[in-house]
Amino acid sequence: MFKILRYLIFVSLISSGYYLFIFEYLNISEKYIFEEEIIKKEIVEDKKEIIREKKEEVASPNIKKNIDKEQFVEKRIEILQGDTFVSILEKLNFKQKKIYEIISKTEESFDLKKIKTGEIISVFENNFGEIKKIEFFKDSKTIISINLDKEINLNVRELAKETFIESKEYTIIESLFSDGIKNSVSPDILIKIISLFSFDLDFQRDIRVNTVVSISYEFDEIIETGRLEYKDIKYASIIIDGKQLEYFKFITDDGYTDYFNREGKNVKKSILKTPLDGARISSNFGMRKHPISGFNKMHKGVDFAAPTGTPVYAGGNGVIEYVGRNGGYGKYIRIRHNNGYKTAYAHLSNYKKGISKGVRINQGDIIGYVGNTGNSTGPHLHYEIIYQNKHINPLKLKLPSGKILEGDELEKFKEEYKIIYADHLSLLYE
Repeated sequence: MFKILRYLIFVSLISSGYYLFIFEYLNISEKYIFEEEIIKKEIVEDKKEIIREKKEEVASPNIKKNIDKEQFVEKRIEILQGDTFVSILEKLNFKQKKIYEIISKTEESFDLKKIKTGEIISVFENNFGEIKKIEFFKDSKTIISINLDKEINLNVRELAKETFIESKEYTIIESLFSDGIKNSVSPDILIKIISLFSFDLDFQRDIRVNTVVSISYEFDEIIETGRLEYKDIKYASIIIDGKQLEYFKFITDDGYTDYFNREGKNVKKSILKTPLDGARISSNFGMRKHPISGFNKMHKGVDFAAPTGTPVYAGGNGVIEYVGRNGGYGKYIRIRHNNGYKTAYAHLSNYKKGISKGVRINQGDIIGYVGNTGNSTGPHLHYEIIYQNKHINPLKLKLPSGKILEGDELEKFKEEYKIIYADHLSLLYE
């Protein structure tokens, strides 16, 4: 009896233990499953939050791009040889009607034929790839914006600039130009120095080692682009073997920018015999057999053979009297000078920007470029000097001297050159 009772107690204990084990196991499983569900829900919620945040991140720039035009994607297109504004618009897949509207609107303010090879056109696209704006430089400090919204609007914007004066001094070891570059002088300024002193110096023979060059000049910095635009030389001095040549900028009473020494004598002769660099004479003044017609005919100027595109300089201070095509002369410019002289330039390939009838120019300014237009057998410049309506031989011309300042004009110049020189020394040794 006792054995049976002990057996029953043992079975009872085993059964109770098993029951408790099963109960706790199920309880733990349910808890785990419940916690797992919570975790899954939290993960799902986290994912939803992340997705929502990402959607907001994506949406925000799109909105900003549509509002803030500076956020548009800019594509820069370089104008290549043979390109026109029309051909560029065609490559951008504008329809012909739209192209006509853009061209018509733009040419109200700007002649699109003046856009040249190498210049850049900026195209601005929104995030849908739609072109909303086209921009290009009218000149170094003016931007033309064509806004292409519901209507085509043109905006001509002048860029802000700051004007500076800089002074430099260096000693020539190799050449005026190469040593100038080594001393951080702009090539634009170096060319102006050479032009300024070309009346007094032969740069091949006169310049020696240890020649000292001292200059002061103006330049503008375009704030938005950082571009530097070099302007006039204010003061220039070259000292060779202890002898000094120096000139100061002065605007004369008749409105010309010119250069004078301390005594008020002009650096320049009134008319240049040769209005371009590095050219050879291909045909002289006088009677000759015309190379095209074959007849003997008076050749009223001198021909200078030079490559197409060689810059042509104004022979003297004056006013543009004629610019345009002129029969067999092709593209042609004539300048009226104050001393009874006129100069003419024929067979040009093109004109310098800004050259038009009535424009006042200074001696040495670029007015055009050598070409082969009109009755011409090759690229050259036909140059004429006319005095009191009679053609004279440029090479035999006894050049009248440049202007000499007198009276009140001389006194005004003396006051100005002292200020220029003091400023030059201050900048040089500050």
